[in-house]
Order: sequence, then structure tokens, then C-alpha cells
Amino acid sequence: MSKVPITPLADYVVAQQEEAKSKTNSGLYLPDKGSEKPKIATVLSVGPIVKDIKAGERIVFGGYSNTDIKIDGVEYMLIKQENIFAKVS
Repeated sequence: MSKVPITPLADYVVAQQEEAKSKTNSGLYLPDKGSEKPKIATVLSVGPIVKDIKAGERIVFGGYSNTDIKIDGVEYMLIKQENIFAKVS
């Protein structure tokens, strides 16, 4: 994992959202229109008071208050811990 240019504060995590699948398991291609991005992301760094979540873990998140940031062409998300629902194995 490379150095993350964002240091989260308090109970925020910095994560990168996984790409939406463009093809189903059976080989059908999905249209871009109307498809919602999956709510799964990989955690890159965590704020000082975040509990139970570590960098490198995959999470399921929700909410509309997440902040999307693009730095040097790379997209990142700031997600508040209360908007993280689960870890993905």
C-alpha cells in the first residue's frame, strides 16, 4: 500500500471504493446507466479514535455524507465510522 496523502482526524477513515462490476458471473454485460456503485471500499488509513477497523480491511458503508476527494488523479473517500456497517472477509 502506498502512502496516503490524507490523514483522517477523529472518527473518519480514508478509503477507496471498489469498481462496479461491468459483467455478471454468467457473462452478461451491465449497462453503465442506472447502475449503482457497490458500497464496498478498502480502508487506507484510520483516524485516531476509530475502533475495530484497520488499514487494509474491506468495509461495507452507507450514507450520503461521505466526502469524495481526488488528489493527483486518485479518488479517495472520507467515511465517518458511524457510516461503516460491516467488514468484508
